This record gives sequence, structure tokens and C-alpha cells, in this order.
Amino acid sequence: MSAQKKSDVQTGRFLSLVLRHKPEEIGLTIDRNGGWADTRELIEKVSAAGYELDMETLERIVRENNKQRYSFNEDKSRIRANQGHSIDVVIDMQIKDPPARLYHGTGSQFLESIRREGILHMSRQYVHLSADPETAFNVGSRHTRRSGAAVVLVIDTAKMAEDGYVFRISDNGVWQSADIPWKYVCEIIENDGKEVD
Repeated sequence: MSAQKKSDVQTGRFLSLVLRHKPEEIGLTIDRNGGWADTRELIEKVSAAGYELDMETLERIVRENNKQRYSFNEDKSRIRANQGHSIDVVIDMQIKDPPARLYHGTGSQFLESIRREGILHMSRQYVHLSADPETAFNVGSRHTRRSGAAVVLVIDTAKMAEDGYVFRISDNGVWQSADIPWKYVCEIIENDGKEVD
């Protein structure tokens, strides 16, 4: 990995922290209605925190982030994280009928608590769901160091919608819902493609 790419990854992680979870870490003002921050203020305060950040670097991070985690407004004077906030912000997301199935990646260690309590949004505002199992496995693999193997829960979103659940989709294609009771999990897939009992 090039030094530039490594630096972008580290800066991107810090951007995620301050735009989604802890803006107070650098004294950043986040608009609670939309989750927007002033781009100039963000660059100044992230740079003051020891990260090399200018407009060109920020544009590259936004453009090349594999999860499309951030977006600018039209004139790039404001920036926000597209989803995944633990701070109290209202992000306008499109309410949309989901496909019949969506997928939730997690670690196998969490299966027993999910069976008991369902899939909980935890510190985020919503439960995040993927449109395909491959993306869900990538999400689940982030938990494997501390929680066993990655598994994917196949969610009967058609039944959830029929039962009145509302689904939102973020600008970067992440589906979101309220907490999901276990009864809507219709299948569990291990990373080798096998179904779990």
C-alpha cells in the first residue's frame, strides 16, 4: 500500500469518527438536520488534529472510499457521512419498498444473543442491511477477530414490510430498518456458503 493510500485510509477513519460519532473530538459543528459539517471547518480542524488534509485529499477520500461513506453538497461547501451515525442527526433517506430478501453480516459469536434479542441497532440509529450476501460477508468479517467466523443472516424483508416495517436506503445503497426480531431471519449462511441450523 502506498504511503498516500495508507494516509488516506487513516484520515478516512478519523473522518468517520468525527462525522458519525464524535464531532466534539475536534470541536466540529454538525448540523443535526442532515448531518452536514462545513467543509472548510472540517479541513481546518482535522488538520489541526494532526492529519494531512486539504480539499484535494478530501475529494479523493470521498471519491475513492469503497463504501461511499461520505458525500458533499452541490458546491462542496458541506460534507456529511451518509449513514451509520451514533450521534443524533436526521439524514433524509429515501423510504422505499425493499427487495424480498436483504442480508445482515455479523460474527458467529453473536448468533445466540441475536436469536434471543433479534438484530439490534446498538449504538447506531438503524440496523444496516446489504443488498447482497457478498457485501454482508465483508461487513461480518470486520467482527471476526473477536467474534468467530463471519456469517450472513438472510432477512425476510418482504414479510417485515407486510407487517408494517419501514425501510430506508442511504445515498450509498445501505438499507436500514428498525430492530429486527429473530422470526424474520429465514436463513443463516456461513462463509463457505453452507446454511447453519
